[in-house]
Amino acid sequence: MAKDINNSVFDDATKLKLDIFGECFEEWLPVFNSDFYTNAVYVFDFFAGSGKDSNNELGSPLVLLNRAKGKERKYCLKAKKEIIFLFNESVKEKSAELKQNIIQYIEKCKHENKCSSCIYKYTVQNYKFQDIFLNPGIVDILNDKTLGKFVLLDQYGFKEINEDVFKQLISFPKTDFIFFISSSFINRFREHPNITKYIDTSKIPFDDIKPNEINRAIADYFRDLIPMGKEYYLHHFSIRKEKKGNYYGLIFGSNHTLGMEIFLKVCWKHDKYSGEANYNIDNNYEEGTLFHCPENNIKKNAVKDELKRLILLGKIKDNITGLKLAMEKGCEPKVFVEVIKELEKENRISFIGKKNYSSTNIHRVKQYMIKGEGYDT
Repeated sequence: MAKDINNSVFDDATKLKLDIFGECFEEWLPVFNSDFYTNAVYVFDFFAGSGKDSNNELGSPLVLLNRAKGKERKYCLKAKKEIIFLFNESVKEKSAELKQNIIQYIEKCKHENKCSSCIYKYTVQNYKFQDIFLNPGIVDILNDKTLGKFVLLDQYGFKEINEDVFKQLISFPKTDFIFFISSSFINRFREHPNITKYIDTSKIPFDDIKPNEINRAIADYFRDLIPMGKEYYLHHFSIRKEKKGNYYGLIFGSNHTLGMEIFLKVCWKHDKYSGEANYNIDNNYEEGTLFHCPENNIKKNAVKDELKRLILLGKIKDNITGLKLAMEKGCEPKVFVEVIKELEKENRISFIGKKNYSSTNIHRVKQYMIKGEGYDT
């Protein structure tokens, strides 16, 4: 039976996971709150737990409610549309406890901020994941193009997010999701029928990778499930629990470039070397040593070199393509802007159209064309 983390104190790895959930959501919320074409915002936490650990640290439902306020309550004071939270917990006793914890949290928030009511709506449900995820009412919301959706799937283990669920998630419009997965467990029992019926482990090269690279490989497995020609963005973040050496992972998905940019920003904040892990995933740096140089980022430099090569060969002909490719390589899009500035300084490129360095927001920045050295249009 899976360990009940709500009956113990959250460890550092769990706290990091919750920080990433919360930071990503806090960056995400104002995008849809201010979007003219979005009528309302829905936030789903399908594995909500009881809301707190044994030391009263906030679990994912209360983290989401807390982050929804924004710094100095700027979001809840200026909310432009309905924001509805749906929390689901399959264990009846924990679901009841969650209701009480939410009520207490909201009452405390109202008292401290002298509010007469909470502007956010919420409901607490008590269903098995498959029952609520496949509920026609929920499916209608997730399929609605006029609604913004943030889906959190902090599952115990791995089995709920199988191939079918993943394909459904990436099909929903205006829907960003994060799910948590036990990478080490999948690796350890990869040939067991209880694993293979949910994940085709034969497609993951376990024998060719190190344990600390498992989540990266699992992310690639899910990335390969995205239909050919579908523009979709996926990134991952690996978490190691220091005491046990077990590896876990977050996988984020968005059909919008801004969603990917938000998640990458959060990941690079927590990992300034690769934007992928809370440890040295590629064993390519060692802090405190004589030759350690944080500015000489191996991953970023490799991506920048690839971008330069493609620009000069004429494979990247415009800024939109370059910004997207930087993100597909796991870097923030500003890396492409750095490359363009370097090539411009070296007089190795020319522009058609007005170049814009001030924004990496791909769906809003104006396109300009790039001509690389030795490339004829």
